[in-house]
Amino acid sequence: MNVEFLNKCWTDLYYFLHYRHEEKLTHQNVRCMQAVKKKTKASVADLAEVLGVTHHSASEHVKRLMEKGYLQKERSPEDKRTVYVKLTEAGEEVLKRNSELDEQKLKKVLDRLSKEEQQSVMAVFQKLREEARNVYDR
Repeated sequence: MNVEFLNKCWTDLYYFLHYRHEEKLTHQNVRCMQAVKKKTKASVADLAEVLGVTHHSASEHVKRLMEKGYLQKERSPEDKRTVYVKLTEAGEEVLKRNSELDEQKLKKVLDRLSKEEQQSVMAVFQKLREEARNVYDR
């Protein structure tokens, strides 16, 4: 398997098909919001682990993203001492534009493929996602 080739394909796909970025966000900001989205209940400690930073640094990321209106904190109904971080509606939209492919651009490209090619692409991406989760899901 040629991983370098696969990486070049991936970066080309993102380069051509990403949404226009309008917000000023750091890579860590985006990673933080991705972690919040992927975890059902994300605490600051969870974010520190995912980002590979101290609890204090993760807390600062959360604070800045809350100031921008992208994150909010919520107390656990089961244990009021526990606080989780959630994406706001604005945070969901910003995360989409900063981490996903533009659906209209992607559709335009996929429409150029035959039904069989489309199914093949979907199957390969599904398999890659499953295996990535099997290897790296925490």
